[in-house]
Amino acid sequence: MTLPRHLAVIMDGNGRWASRRRRPRMIGHRAGARAVNLCIDHCLERGIGALTLFAFSSENWGRPEDEVGALMKLFMGAMEREVEELDRRGVRVRFIGDRSRFSPALQARMASTEARTAQHRRLSLNIAVSYGGRQDIAAAARSLAEDVAAGRLQPEQIDETLLGSRIALADQPPPDLFIRTGGDLRISNFLLWQLAYTELWFTDTLWPDLDASILDQALDAFAARERRFGLTGAQVTPDPAQADTDTHIA
Repeated sequence: MTLPRHLAVIMDGNGRWASRRRRPRMIGHRAGARAVNLCIDHCLERGIGALTLFAFSSENWGRPEDEVGALMKLFMGAMEREVEELDRRGVRVRFIGDRSRFSPALQARMASTEARTAQHRRLSLNIAVSYGGRQDIAAAARSLAEDVAAGRLQPEQIDETLLGSRIALADQPPPDLFIRTGGDLRISNFLLWQLAYTELWFTDTLWPDLDASILDQALDAFAARERRFGLTGAQVTPDPAQADTDTHIA
């Protein structure tokens, strides 16, 4: 069975999960933490090398102030609780996004978590926080513009490969499979550059209700797809009979 090297996930539905139970939205966010651990476990068990989770978008800062504050506390608490276990299991943690809007304490916690787990290679866990795909591309373009202005780079040297090298997660394979829970059929400014040829899979399941069977459905669907990357099906999967004939003629 073909498995993705890199899985990207939008964890949607926490608030609706809580609303259906007539509970505060933060109860849904806390319930979603269980699904995060389940997803990490599944990647470790199946040998998937990279997992990127969309935890907090650049647009989420516009949510009610009390919800944002509670999310920050939840985020800090999760790191304090989970980092030792992630370290023990060989998981490297990285945060992508604009950290400047976070409190100094939270920024320090993020940096210490990255430093503690930096040597691990069993699973790269990338957590997108205060992240937006357009923001990511703009930052890469700004980095190249600074090099041009400083004389380190000529404009004609800029191509897709060079721009891609400045995009977040450039040192990892692009996501092979994208999963979004919660029923919405969009990618919501997540990894816009990186998802160019990613297989997309959507489910109505709300994030706190995620279980191993849902993840297996997504992996089975991925394994059944033919990935052509702009080529024809015949180019990607040549006819075995024709290949045998060609070999014989040669």
